[in-house]
Amino acid sequence: MSRSQLAPGVEVVAVDGRGLAVRTPDGEFFRVNTGRADADALRSRLTGADLPGADRELDRLVAAFAEAGYLTEDDTSAADGTHTAPAAWPAQRRHVLLLGDPVLTEPLARLLRAAGAAPRAGTPGEDIAPDVAAVVWCLDGPVPPGLWDDADRLPERGVAWQRCHREGWQAYVEPVAANAGDVTSAHLRARRLAATPAHRELAAYWNGPRTNGTPVRLTAPAAALLAALLADDLARWATDAPATGALPARRRLRRVDLRTLTVTEHPVLPVPDVARLPVTAR
Repeated sequence: MSRSQLAPGVEVVAVDGRGLAVRTPDGEFFRVNTGRADADALRSRLTGADLPGADRELDRLVAAFAEAGYLTEDDTSAADGTHTAPAAWPAQRRHVLLLGDPVLTEPLARLLRAAGAAPRAGTPGEDIAPDVAAVVWCLDGPVPPGLWDDADRLPERGVAWQRCHREGWQAYVEPVAANAGDVTSAHLRARRLAATPAHRELAAYWNGPRTNGTPVRLTAPAAALLAALLADDLARWATDAPATGALPARRRLRRVDLRTLTVTEHPVLPVPDVARLPVTAR
């Protein structure tokens, strides 16, 4: 049976002397003008409860919540009253190849297995088995020039491509590329170079050599956060879950400050191929 109820992250609270207020998934509060409707009855309806009799005012308010995007359909109750499990990781997308540094791939593998995927560790340069649906490459350091060039072509073969790397105290979680034309690591490099006045210095940093002092070491909480971000993005791709947040997951670069575990999101688009200059006929 399907009933409308408040969407995840949406809550309604009773404010002394001011009636009801709704807290949105973004943490904002809005007052609710209940009019002649009973506030307690409205709160019951918003939990998915069936109330006896018809009430047009309640129906109007519930419809307003639905129009604002604050309701969802609860379809998890079977006809016999049992609770069905959420959609499982699709079998055709279960096999995930993990490459890179174990400090990141090991916690990621645990999260993927818990979500229903079948990850396994691989080695760079190995042939991609036909059953592999996605490749994830995690580096505890900058990306060496050319390392990800071949992997950037995985989406053209129908294999999803996800990656992250660290540059000092900053880590970058790049979007999943699942189709030809999605954002690749080469696109990210081009966009980052174009966005900074220090493009020569950034290019030199990537190409090396780099002089280091005491090395930066990923803490367990930092590695767990990066693994969780990667696992969530990959699970959303695998299950075709709806996008959340201000930016679509396929067009979002996330930068993680490893000192404070602060995550910032930045929009990113593919870089179109440079058009060839026309040949001038003599």
